[in-house]
This record gives sequence, structure tokens and C-alpha cells, in this order.
Amino acid sequence: MENRILYVRLPCNPIFPIGVVYLADHIHKQFPDVEQRIFDLGTVPPLDFASALDTCVDEFQPTLLVFSWRDIQIYAPVGGRGGNPLQNAFEFYYARNPLIKLRGAIGGLRLAASYYTELWRNLGLIKRGLSRARKHQPAARAVVGGGAVSVFYEQLGDKLPTGTIISVGEGELLIEKLIRGQEFRDERCYVAGEKSRDRLIHEQPTPIEKSACNYDYIESIWSEFQYYLQDQDFYVGVQTKRGCPHNCCYCVYTVVEGKQVRINPADEVVAEMQQLYDRGIRNFWFTDAQFIPARRFINDAIELLQKILDAGMQDIHWAAYIRADNLTPQLCDLMVKTGMNYFEIGITSGSQELVRKMRMGYNLRTVLENCRDLKAAGFNDLVSVNYSFNVIDERPETIRQTIAYHRELERIFGADKVEPAIFFIGLQPHTHLEEYALKNQILKPDYDPMSLMPWTAKKLLWNPEPLGSFFGEVCLAAWQKNPNDFGREVMNILEARLGCADLEEALSAPIETDKKQLVTA
Repeated sequence: MENRILYVRLPCNPIFPIGVVYLADHIHKQFPDVEQRIFDLGTVPPLDFASALDTCVDEFQPTLLVFSWRDIQIYAPVGGRGGNPLQNAFEFYYARNPLIKLRGAIGGLRLAASYYTELWRNLGLIKRGLSRARKHQPAARAVVGGGAVSVFYEQLGDKLPTGTIISVGEGELLIEKLIRGQEFRDERCYVAGEKSRDRLIHEQPTPIEKSACNYDYIESIWSEFQYYLQDQDFYVGVQTKRGCPHNCCYCVYTVVEGKQVRINPADEVVAEMQQLYDRGIRNFWFTDAQFIPARRFINDAIELLQKILDAGMQDIHWAAYIRADNLTPQLCDLMVKTGMNYFEIGITSGSQELVRKMRMGYNLRTVLENCRDLKAAGFNDLVSVNYSFNVIDERPETIRQTIAYHRELERIFGADKVEPAIFFIGLQPHTHLEEYALKNQILKPDYDPMSLMPWTAKKLLWNPEPLGSFFGEVCLAAWQKNPNDFGREVMNILEARLGCADLEEALSAPIETDKKQLVTA
């Protein structure tokens, strides 16, 4: 039977669907004769989802549908779905004014309704697409993967049609085996209706040599491709590596992508960027978990940026998540020369003590030194600094240390250039934080991480007492006073209430040791 693969990107925010693009590109290079098509529901009006999917399936008649599902969990300090989920939750849990508490409850109900509607809608689209495909190809199969599926693969098993293949992490080798008709269950996947292997997500992905995406081919199989080229401010994703070697207690990247960092050859990355550049793209987002995940990868970053410079793409801009403890003066110089105009650093806390307890593996003093190097190299653009308050062992003194650290970043880059993004960690499956919550009986072993019920959501949106109510009150005051600059307002309120530590206190975290008792004769 001739293989015909339809990639369906389920509805989400208009973010360039790089996972689907790379998967289709890889399969084309391995099987040039296999017919493929990309169908992106992110470019379709919501009322047309079902009819547009029907039309596409009827026209293409796929033997294999590959659904990409990007988002499920929604704990974030930004607008979306039914409003601002963090604000709704905090108004409901912490507001003293009954009217504001009611507003939070109504907002939370809207959010929950929107969340479950999207969940059921996406499951319905998967069932609809597969059923429709089987009218043309009775043996058609479905694979469901993507970021959301990789995190919640255990919970989705009984919600998807029996026989659906649930893919965790990367799917290239899985699709290869399906095309060849080989046994595929040894890949990071399982079949709905069967039991998944224990700790499936912790299995390491197989390294694959990545070559430049062939955008001539992608454009030929994806009619909506031009949608992402119309807006000159849009950032198009390019991946330079996969994997993250770190053990940050709340992060699921290291298990989804694996701890082994796999570098894409610099020449191939530049060749891919050049294709997009020739199509008018000038803004690139390096989609790696971390652009420079560890010091041993500094030379790879230098090589890539130098080759971008040598390629003559001098009018581009790029952005990325960056571990700023891995910068060097040479790298800073290249970042500025190649057009980096925005970066995010997820330091989580400005207290070295808490950074250590969260297993984040970096030195805050080094981060500051490297930021000074970046400023000296001529960087004058925006820095987003992610802070997650009320992490394990947070206390008033560690909050004061974070304030001191943030003020120093403002002194380096300019207060108007440093944007504090205030997060409260969304507890996710397969992380050290989940282990901590289960061990300390904060969560029950049978809890549902996809639940948005208030008694579950309050635990998954990590803001435990005794500081939970305090942070709730601070955040509510910030939204009321300056909702358009929420992060900076939170910092100002915290400093007004608690003060600011000496910077050296924030940067110092002596190793705790048990005091030995003197032995007397």
C-alpha cells in the first residue's frame, strides 16, 4: 500500500510549527517517494476546524495521520484562553474583597470551560480525522505527539481512539518504522489501549544527524507556509541542538529531549537560515531548550555565530533562551554583531542558596559578570528575566536577595531594558518537584495533572503556604496598580514591604555542614 502521510497541527497560538516541519523534512530525505502534506489548524478560524479537516482528509486520503499537540497545561502569568489564568486563580484564592473574589471565580470558571472545551475539541478532531481517513483508507492509522503529549502521555492513553500510537519526544525513527512496516514499540511510544512502559519518558532518544531543512520541499506540501512570512515582526524557529544536560527541579525539558545534547552542524543551521532569509525572514528564534546549555558547548555557539556573520546575513535579529553563566567576551561580541536583540534567562531566583536547592547548576555571580561583558560588547536591547517566587525554602531574606540581584541587572542593562517575568511554577509530571510533592504528601499518587479542579489546580500552581497568601496579596496589588507592567510592579511592592538585601548576600551560599561537638575528657 502506498504511504500517504498527513501532518495535522492541532489549534494553538500562531507559533511556527517547527516540530512538524522538521519531521516532514526528515521523512522526505529518507523516503523521497512518500507523499506528505502539512495541514496547520493554527491558521484556520475556529468555526471552520472540523470542515477544513474533513476537506483536507478527503482530498489527500492519508494512510497515516500524524497529529501535533503543542499545549495543554495553562498555568502562566499571561493572557490567553479565557483571560489571565494566574490572575484568576489569585483573585479567587487570595482576594479579601468579595467582589474581586467573585470576579476571580467567574474568570476561573470561564478558563476551566475554555480549557476543557479545547481538550475535548482536540480529542474530537483526532477521532474525526482518523474516522474520516478510514472511509478512504480502511487501514489508516494515527500517531499523536508534540509537547503536550510528551508531558501528559500517560493521561491521554484512555482518551484517544484505541490503536492510536502515542509518541513521546522525537518521532523521526517511529515514523520511519511505520513506513517500513517494522515493529515500532521499542521506540519512545505506546499504543492506546495497551499499557505504556514504566518511566517511558526517561528513556533516552536516539541521536539523529540533522541537516538543513529543505524549505523548497516544505513549501510544496504546506499551503499555509506563507502565513508565517507575512508579518515582518514574526520570529521563525530554527533549531541548533536538542537535549538539555541539567536537572532543574521543575523542568521537564531534560526528560522530553534527553540529557544528551546533540549539536546540529553549524553549516547546516546556516544553510537553513539562508533559505528563510532568501524568503524575506529577518527574525529568528533559536528553539533549543538552552542556546548554550553548558560551557563545553561554547565553541559550538561561537562557530555558529561566526558562520552566520560570514554568510552576510547582517540585517537579521535573533533571540533565544540563554544560560548566561556560559557567556564569554568573544561570544558576547558575536551575539551583538549577529543581531541578538532579545534573550530570556530563567534564573528563577536571585538567591544562590535557592538556585542550588533547585538543582539549577549555575553561579549567579558568573551570570552578572557575563552580563556586564554583554553590555560592554554593545548589547542595548531587551532582557527578560524569569523569576519563580515561593520555590522550595523561600523566605523573606531570599526574596530580599532576589530583589538585590534584579536591581543589579537593572544597573547593568538599564531598568527599562530588564523585564522581570513573574512565574509561579506549574508543577508538571516527571520532574523532581513532582517527586518532592508526592514524597511530602502535597499530592496523592493518583492525582490527575490535567485536572483544572480548584483543589488540584491550587497545588499544581506552586505557591504553598506560609508565603502563598503573601505573594497572592502582592500580585493582586500589582495587577490593581499597574497591570500593564505587572513584573516591575511586583518587584517594587516586594522591595517596599521587605527591603533589599546586600548584593553579596544574594551571591553567597555557604555549604551547610553539621557542627561537630567538642569532645572533652
